[in-house]
Amino acid sequence: MALALISGLSRIGEDVVDAPLQVLRTLPALALVPLFILWFGIGETPKVLLVALGATFPIYLNLHKGIRSIDPKLVEMASTLGLSRWQTIRDVFLPGALPDFLTGLRYAVGVSWLMLVVAEQVNAESGIGHMMMDAQDFLRTDIILVGLLVYGVLGLISDQIVRFLESALLSWRPDGRKGRTA
Repeated sequence: MALALISGLSRIGEDVVDAPLQVLRTLPALALVPLFILWFGIGETPKVLLVALGATFPIYLNLHKGIRSIDPKLVEMASTLGLSRWQTIRDVFLPGALPDFLTGLRYAVGVSWLMLVVAEQVNAESGIGHMMMDAQDFLRTDIILVGLLVYGVLGLISDQIVRFLESALLSWRPDGRKGRTA
């Protein structure tokens, strides 16, 4: 989030932050698994770092876009009202970029599940992914399907949590569904 603020709020910040992040973003994250195992060993640390890496880019890209999409008239109004730079960030940029941040968060949750599945299949001694890999060795399609179902349900639950946050945090926005008829 801090990187998106830095690159979204200033051209110098964008020049310093955005290019290296775009290089990292274009690397296939799943191809980093062997490197993470070498650097961090087998255990929870590489899994957590892979999930964090996968979640970083959707949030960064959407928040950066949200910050850059703020109406310049709102920034001018904040200046006219005498708001400091910090107050303008807190009261104009962050609330204005919140819908884009939440969109990025929803996408990041899905990517996180993908990264966790891969990390558990390659680098784990337990977990659903590990169970599915063992099932593959014994041709147990039923266990693999149950694992996929569990991942699907967990993904749906986590998406619903973010959607609930979205409706709570964006309650000030008009809901596009209210005026519709069935």
